Amino acid sequence: MMKAWMLPLCVGLILSVKSMAQEVPVLLFPGGAPGETTSFIERADSEGGRTGGESVLRITNVGEPTITIYPAPEELSNGSAMLVCPGGGYNILAYDLEGDEVCEWLNEIGITAVLLKYRVPRREGLEKHAAPLQDAQRAMSYIRAHAEEYNINPNSIGVMGFSAGAHLSAMLSNTFETRTYPASDAIDKISCRPDFCLLVYPAYLDGEKFQLAPELKVTADTPPTMLIQTEDDKSYINSSLFYYYALKEAGVPAWMHLYSSGGHGYGLRDTGSPVNAWPVRVEDWFVELGILEE
Repeated sequence: MMKAWMLPLCVGLILSVKSMAQEVPVLLFPGGAPGETTSFIERADSEGGRTGGESVLRITNVGEPTITIYPAPEELSNGSAMLVCPGGGYNILAYDLEGDEVCEWLNEIGITAVLLKYRVPRREGLEKHAAPLQDAQRAMSYIRAHAEEYNINPNSIGVMGFSAGAHLSAMLSNTFETRTYPASDAIDKISCRPDFCLLVYPAYLDGEKFQLAPELKVTADTPPTMLIQTEDDKSYINSSLFYYYALKEAGVPAWMHLYSSGGHGYGLRDTGSPVNAWPVRVEDWFVELGILEE
């Protein structure tokens, strides 16, 4: 017979196991990712740098892209979901700083998070974003195809990214009408258009002569977008400025919060800068979009 004192322990263990089970990665291309001919041995490294006094987990050599579902707690869930794209220059993924930790924050405000582990490093002979965009398109369609299973609204699925992951999010927001790989099943027939887009210190969005990068084609159908940027992010500030202007010219609802300092690559961690308050501004945006209640 179970002792009374054992019940809370067992319940906690069951909930823990259930949570772990819900966070098992889903292989996006069970038959193999499009165009992959080389076998990669995935590597993880937590010794390459620190942010906010903590190490950063860097993952590379990803040959089999996956998504991991972080369901919002039932009592908090608002039915929305967000595909999360970590950055890393399309060579590595800052997997905890711009992935796991972000998913946990989204869960706390009632949003189901979906962490994308896209293919890195860059594939020789292809544009830097070519393989990752295939992964992101497949991921968005997969989430929408399984919306009922995940208790989310198929018309309230966004994408967000950091640095290179923000470039990937912008690409997904502007290339949803054309599938960039051969369709393989019914999932690939489902829309991969995000319903909203959040870009945090985006990279690679700017081109020459005050224009966007040529691969980006903003139109009136580009989803509502928010940008988080600092003025002292010297290498990438034009990415946000040029993209914001393109959104404005296309008539796309756009928000931008421009902070004076904070640099690049802070994620959600406390680096002692005012930009660390950006999640509060995003939550205000979610209220405007009708995702969160005031």
